[in-house]
Amino acid sequence: MNQQQIRQFWLLVVLIGLHAGALAQPPRGPLVVSPQVNADKTVTFRYQAPQAKVVELSAQFEKAPVAMTKDAQGIWSVTVGPVKPDIYPYNFRVDGVSVMDPANVAFFPNERFKASLVDVPGDQPLIHALRDVPHGSISYDYYPSMEGTTGSLVIYTPPGYDQSPSKKYPVYYLISGTTDTEETFFKVGKTNLILDNLLAEGKVKPMIVVMPYGNIAARVAEQKGGAKPADPTVRDGADAVKRANDFTTDLVSNVIPYVEKSYRAIPNRENRAIGGFSRGGGQTLRAAFNNMDKFAWVCAYSSYLSPQEMDGNFSQIVNKPDQTNKQLKLLWVSVGSDDFLYKGTVEFMDYLKAKKVNYKSLITDGGHTWMNVKTYVAATTPLLFH
Repeated sequence: MNQQQIRQFWLLVVLIGLHAGALAQPPRGPLVVSPQVNADKTVTFRYQAPQAKVVELSAQFEKAPVAMTKDAQGIWSVTVGPVKPDIYPYNFRVDGVSVMDPANVAFFPNERFKASLVDVPGDQPLIHALRDVPHGSISYDYYPSMEGTTGSLVIYTPPGYDQSPSKKYPVYYLISGTTDTEETFFKVGKTNLILDNLLAEGKVKPMIVVMPYGNIAARVAEQKGGAKPADPTVRDGADAVKRANDFTTDLVSNVIPYVEKSYRAIPNRENRAIGGFSRGGGQTLRAAFNNMDKFAWVCAYSSYLSPQEMDGNFSQIVNKPDQTNKQLKLLWVSVGSDDFLYKGTVEFMDYLKAKKVNYKSLITDGGHTWMNVKTYVAATTPLLFH
């Protein structure tokens, strides 16, 4: 073949390939925009399901599922609100089955429920909003963990970390709740943006934040080919305490040494803080009270330990309050007034008061939600490492 015939041949090959590729593509439906946050703080949700009989919106800012309406193209929609500015999880219930919003890339990292996220901005930027300030970095990191498994961490380093190779930083170990993952404080709690904004305002000290995965038993089972064990049914039962102690062992024996080897962390108790939400808060209290030589700053978000566990396992904390108060630079306890853990958390506060153990507290409106967690992170991080 001459050069012209060769060019024509390859052009024909390309055209055939493009045609075959087009035939292989699945049919595309109409463009679905969801969620759509409107100027008046109402939010429109849409979901394409032409064959569905009933579609409902389930959102954390609604008390009950909200019915959606189908149009001629098979797109279900509903507009709700106005909604108080914040970040909220939501999903759709399609003929009784809960599904994420396929039009939305923002999702709630969780072992069980699969929710999407909607961010309703404030008229003035909220503390977790992306602002025009210097930003830290988020890294995904891995470390050798228990029983030969590999553990995962999400790590925040503050603005300027890479530009100041000789500077060392305090570390805040921050643990998510039951069924959450190591990503939840990042993707839902927006801890990195909260710290960026507080740093820009001069309200916090630069710090590294280490976000581990709290469910050691699930990770071991997953990596060894087993089934994920059910969560403990009693919050302070033997199984729950054992799992919390396993987490403590992993944290103290594996996570902290890895972080202090791999990052420019100040390796002493005065520069280590630990905090957590829900189950992570219980893990926080147990890890801290069992390792008073490791942590000087302790933050429990929507969590507590029972008087029975305190008396039985941590008598050294409450029987020598003067020593405890000298060791702990901060013991923080916070909860929402509608939180299902409110009663136990307030009892924990009363117990600490009766035992003369110093603590700071915050009771907010609302329930067991990540909206409250962001408030607690913003309230506690300015208190750390001073």
